[in-house]
Amino acid sequence: MREFISPIRDGLEKEKFNVEIKGRPKAISSIWRKMRKQNVDFEEVYDKFAIRVIIDTPLKNDKTDCWRAYSIITDHYQPNPERLRDWISAPKSNGYESLHTTVVIPGGDWVEVQIRTKRMNEIAEKGLAAHWKYKGIKGQAGIDQWIEKVRDALDSADEDADNLIEDLKLSQFSKEIFVFTPNGDLKKFAENATVLDFAFDIHTDVGYSCVGAKVNGKNVPIRYTLQNGDKVEVLRSKNQIPKVDWLNFVVTSKAKGKIKQALKESKLKESEQGKEILKRRFRNWKIDFDDSSVRKVIQYFKYRDAIDLYYDVATQKIDLLQIKELLSSSGKPVVIKPHKIEEGVVDKLVGSAAPESGDFLVIDEKLANVEYKLAKCCSPIHGDSVFGFVTIGSGISIHRMNCPNAQQLLSRFGYRVVKARWTNVEKDAFFPVTLRVTGVDALGIVSNVSDVISKDLQVNMRSISVDSNDGMFEGSITLFVKDTQHLEALIRKLKKVKGVMNIRRLDS
Repeated sequence: MREFISPIRDGLEKEKFNVEIKGRPKAISSIWRKMRKQNVDFEEVYDKFAIRVIIDTPLKNDKTDCWRAYSIITDHYQPNPERLRDWISAPKSNGYESLHTTVVIPGGDWVEVQIRTKRMNEIAEKGLAAHWKYKGIKGQAGIDQWIEKVRDALDSADEDADNLIEDLKLSQFSKEIFVFTPNGDLKKFAENATVLDFAFDIHTDVGYSCVGAKVNGKNVPIRYTLQNGDKVEVLRSKNQIPKVDWLNFVVTSKAKGKIKQALKESKLKESEQGKEILKRRFRNWKIDFDDSSVRKVIQYFKYRDAIDLYYDVATQKIDLLQIKELLSSSGKPVVIKPHKIEEGVVDKLVGSAAPESGDFLVIDEKLANVEYKLAKCCSPIHGDSVFGFVTIGSGISIHRMNCPNAQQLLSRFGYRVVKARWTNVEKDAFFPVTLRVTGVDALGIVSNVSDVISKDLQVNMRSISVDSNDGMFEGSITLFVKDTQHLEALIRKLKKVKGVMNIRRLDS
């Protein structure tokens, strides 16, 4: 090792560098990690030794002198280009700055060389506390950005202690990736960061309106995991709003905090509308809208607070007639609210309403004695789980189990629910269904979508309407399918069309 260090020391001192050079075997833990990561034996790990070159140089010259030292070292020994790690131009989030390379010495052994200034070494050795001695130095942008993240997390009212600690651990100790904006600005993120993390890092409003991105010139969804060196351009739509599932694929504390804040504000807005609806109903029922009445409803239906109650009123997840029965009499509402609509719920209601009838509605071409129709509110098709509802004067209406009106029908009129199931239908029977398609507005996108529907799958379309705005399109397509399997095959095919980002079935 001494023979290896001597030419380096001589070369650096010749250039009038005041240096300190330390040689040491690499830590066993470091070698063990490399063995596991690369799946090699101990004998196959070549860089078992390392030296550290510490330069005493003025602050204004620290980066330049590190690269000069690198040039002197590589003049004497052949470097491995794939092992160059530049944490001087782009420091780690924890403030670590150093220039790492691996060179081959006589005899064929590999040695890792770490080049840094005295200032950089003090921060690397003493950690975050040493940063303040050099506060204000431009090179410390990494640690300043980390502290800014801490400040943002603490300012967020929605962050609990556990999430805060996990987010700070992630930003401090995880591997990092570097990506670029369209203008060439460098952005640093934790590993597994997505397009949505990038959008929120640019600006909160950009994150709220993000619908995807162009990464290296190709359209990608908001879930796309960023890779080192990606050039990212965010795509936005004024119709986009934050969604709960966004929390499943963002990793930065800023993105998580802003999404939670937006969801909370949206819920509060809905709750205010629900509160006004409930106030009007109380006036109509001649019931005082006061704390005791609201508390009674909250306790009976086991809500956490009034906001949850008002939100369910606004989103029609609770039957207002049950509230009226609860408050206008000493008794309890007759029908208990079902939380989830499943076939078992329908069976139970039918059994309790008509235990001796044994009626079982079968929907097929042989059905002649019973008048029925497919409900327009949910447009059931062959293969959907359905139930029948006896209407007044219009026979039986067939609804999907997940129909928007199913909860209200089952809770208020359970005695009018009858069983229904599909049997074989005619080969030429088709059912209308409406799809909402969104994606990137590219040349010929509508033609490509219609070709897949009409030519590839030979499906008849009733109507198609497309609206384009800010580089994104949103369209509704009504077409005819045989059953749910036919529909699923169609959706899978459409998702493969370049530019299509999301497809969902509309209820009506």
